[in-house]
Amino acid sequence: MAAVLRQDITLGGEVAAWLWHPEGATGAVVLGHGFSAVRDQRIDAYAERFAEAGLAALLFDYRHFGASGGQPRQLLDIKRQLEDWRTAIAYARGLDGIQHVGLFGSSFGGGHALQVAASDPNISAAVAQCPMTDGLQAALRMPPKTAVRVAKVALQDELGSRLGRKPKYIQAVGRPGEVAIMSAPDSQPGFESLTPEGSQWRNAVAARIGLWVGTYRPGRHAASITCPVLIAVCEQDSLVSVDAAAKVADDAPQGELARYPIGHFDIYTGEWFERAVTRQAEFLARHLTATTTP
Repeated sequence: MAAVLRQDITLGGEVAAWLWHPEGATGAVVLGHGFSAVRDQRIDAYAERFAEAGLAALLFDYRHFGASGGQPRQLLDIKRQLEDWRTAIAYARGLDGIQHVGLFGSSFGGGHALQVAASDPNISAAVAQCPMTDGLQAALRMPPKTAVRVAKVALQDELGSRLGRKPKYIQAVGRPGEVAIMSAPDSQPGFESLTPEGSQWRNAVAARIGLWVGTYRPGRHAASITCPVLIAVCEQDSLVSVDAAAKVADDAPQGELARYPIGHFDIYTGEWFERAVTRQAEFLARHLTATTTP
């Protein structure tokens, strides 16, 4: 199929989104990115490929990030991000001709996709790529000294927010030893490899999220995901638990697992992107293009 034109739209007044809507599409995929990430950091490449496969694709920036509205900036609120997913899903369901809606989430967004799929029985398929399924396991990967420094700033930010103060920010990604949520050796070069010139991504988050990441464990709800779900894991992942993600595929009634012998950021580009997106597009097209029974 020829390239599909991208449209700029706004959902719910604040959520900036890109829409690809091929003529005759009966299935739509809602896409959301990972921790602090925005839509131009290679996740748009997945949306384009899904559109080429005949699916409508709706890719959004979370509120407080990128092109979306919301103050203060760079505030990562898990509850609000899940609300943004549901806002996008509602919009996708209202598109002309759409009968089935699926989800694609990557990294932190992969956890969100699983959380939403577990709570919405009308989702027809979901893909979670290098997903953060267990925040506690992810938090335990942080070096102890870094964890203490992050927690100190996070507590200051949380207390300050309750007093109406401006956020205290920390880096989303940094080099090993720096105060950042992600400081594995491949974190900073990985983000740099995904970020085009002129991107609206900022390497900052309100530090309070450091107190709550460990409590977010969307993989626990895998057994409640009734739709087919494809879990794509990077076996050399430095940021999220591969075992916890693989367990989701085992626990979900219709789970499938794809393993790739690469690191967390390698799946977004080059050969491994091609391998992953080809399987993902086939999976989504298979489950989202069936006609509704009269």
